[in-house]
Amino acid sequence: MVLLDNTITSVALPDMRQRLHTTLTGLQWIVDAYVLAVAMLLLAAGVCADRFGRKRVFLGGLAVFTLASALCSVSTTVGWLLAARVLQGIGAAALSPASLALLGSAYTVPQERVKAIGLWAGLSGIGLAAGPVAGGVLVDLFDWRAIFLINIPIGVVSLLAGARVLRESRNPAAAPLDLPGQALSILGVGALTFGLIEAGDRGWTSPLILGSFAATIVLLALFIAVEARSAAPMLPLGLFRKRLFTVSNTAMTVVGFGLMGSGFFFSQFFVTVQGASVLRAGLETLACSLAMVVCSPYAARFAARFGFRSVVTLGLLLAGIGLLTMADVHHDTAYAGVWWRLALTGVGFGLTMSPLTGAAISSVRPEEGGLASGISSTTRQIGAVFGVAVLGAIVRTRQEHGASFGDGLDTAFLAAGAVTLAGAVLTGLWLVRDKPAPAAAPQAQPAGSPSAGVRR
Repeated sequence: MVLLDNTITSVALPDMRQRLHTTLTGLQWIVDAYVLAVAMLLLAAGVCADRFGRKRVFLGGLAVFTLASALCSVSTTVGWLLAARVLQGIGAAALSPASLALLGSAYTVPQERVKAIGLWAGLSGIGLAAGPVAGGVLVDLFDWRAIFLINIPIGVVSLLAGARVLRESRNPAAAPLDLPGQALSILGVGALTFGLIEAGDRGWTSPLILGSFAATIVLLALFIAVEARSAAPMLPLGLFRKRLFTVSNTAMTVVGFGLMGSGFFFSQFFVTVQGASVLRAGLETLACSLAMVVCSPYAARFAARFGFRSVVTLGLLLAGIGLLTMADVHHDTAYAGVWWRLALTGVGFGLTMSPLTGAAISSVRPEEGGLASGISSTTRQIGAVFGVAVLGAIVRTRQEHGASFGDGLDTAFLAAGAVTLAGAVLTGLWLVRDKPAPAAAPQAQPAGSPSAGVRR
């Protein structure tokens, strides 16, 4: 459900814009409200699962996600939909780390655990790839509300089955919650996101926007100060003294920025610029997500053979080139000239995520592996938040200067490609290449997964 919700929502954005009478800013908030909640709560949710019981947190997150999906489907205004999306993000943040923790405790034999997590990742990949098609079919037959209704029967059945089948487990030695750090991180990233999204409507020099950027600086500085002094920080700053850890997470932020930021506009391009139906747009965007899902399982094998740096650099180069070439696609470009650009982008991003998570995990002590994986997932989600916000701001700014929506998209794709290529340069110059990827890394981090991190 969580993976499906990432891609199914993007396909429904054109229909939401029409039926809810909202603007590009409203669509950005519909996506970022969910992603921001997931990004900011992933690490805390992993701690809660260990401390208070993985089954309890998993079922609680599942109940919240299912209820929020129902609220999304009956929303009549953008405001109500945003509130429901935040609640949905809270449920998603609890679901993913708790689900992996449950698998880890249920399968104590390493080989069995790897197989179980591999199945978890495979089903997640199916959800990711099915999103565009499922969204196109549901919106074409009904409207955007149907994409949230599909979660309800799955959620109810899973709740009933989970209550009977799952066994409770917890980690008595789990770290305490870092509430001050959690609050400051949410406020800091939230203030920056608000400024980036709202600047297009309110103006970059608006006192409110300038105030939000100033607040971001103060809040994030306080966050660093609090984390440096905390006995049990949610984000141990000492990890970033390790070059491999720092560069891999920076590159993961770039992946989130390019993948989610550009994916926000794919369906809008096909519907708004080329005049396709929502169903056709869903089928046409499948080239990217399907290529990513197909390539992702092989990425860690390539990293183990050729090194992290080679595979990640190649992946970011391919993705960046794919996004740059998307800027040359216009309203009269045949799909034969579009699909390979989307596929190239998907192949590139598919080659990056598992090796980057493996790089982050291999750079820390074994007992810190779950935390490192969680931080890797969080940085990708934060990159996704900023990708939607920044690229949306670029499109709006271009429109304010007289450009068409399609011309604004060209500039946004160029920006996404430039950032992705910059990430390739960064990894090519600085990422250590002599550490092979751990065998379990790819199974624990499927393409597009909102979380593969568990603090054990």
